[in-house]
Amino acid sequence: MNLSHPPASLPSPAQRLAARERPGQRAAGYQRWNHLLFAHWQVDPAALQATLPRGLFVDRHEGRAYVGIVPFFMQRVRPAWLPPLPWLSWFLELNVRTYVHDASGRPGVWFYSLDCDQPLAVALARRFFHLPYEHARMSACRSSDGINYLCQRRSPGAPALRYTWRPQEGGATAEPRTLEFFLVERYLLFSADARGRLYRGRVHHAPYRIHSPEVTACPADPAHQAGFAVEGNPCSLLAAEAVDVTVFPLQRTG
Repeated sequence: MNLSHPPASLPSPAQRLAARERPGQRAAGYQRWNHLLFAHWQVDPAALQATLPRGLFVDRHEGRAYVGIVPFFMQRVRPAWLPPLPWLSWFLELNVRTYVHDASGRPGVWFYSLDCDQPLAVALARRFFHLPYEHARMSACRSSDGINYLCQRRSPGAPALRYTWRPQEGGATAEPRTLEFFLVERYLLFSADARGRLYRGRVHHAPYRIHSPEVTACPADPAHQAGFAVEGNPCSLLAAEAVDVTVFPLQRTG
């Protein structure tokens, strides 16, 4: 646990924009993220800081910190040297996350959980990316009524959760310095292994085209499972169109 206070300086606007640039490394893999819903609740920055490993600090927008729940469709997932495989490359994922930066001011994401219905993806992400993936029963469909998304973690007593939303037309990229930009424009993830060693991983994709969806069900239970007593409706609800993503190798930090 990192109980220290974050440094005074948050990532600069230039650092946030620079995160969009494609790294010079060779790609490790490719995937498409589709039908994304971003639901966020405001949380106490000090409570978040207490959950982070040493070397990471709560990122804030206008002094406020957030925890998010993001259900979406993973498609065409593959390593750089293989084509997509029908029985492996399409699955579902729902993550609980917050926003952090390191001592150098690099902004990124810290994950508390990532529910997934593809057992091999869970095993590989745990082993090679040190990410807290969880096995889950999941299903989703899109119809004229919108998206109906179901998730139940494979652990005793885990609730069956339903997220339903109707995407709207006319998405646009988020403007820098806005809350929307802060919440969705993230191209760096941080993770830690069992020994507490910190890693970072980059992705690259076109900026999200986002809009305000019509949401009829958005339970906060995954955030509760992560230890956050968020209540009421999310303070921000966004949806995004599909993006094609390039994934780069994980690197040790420091």
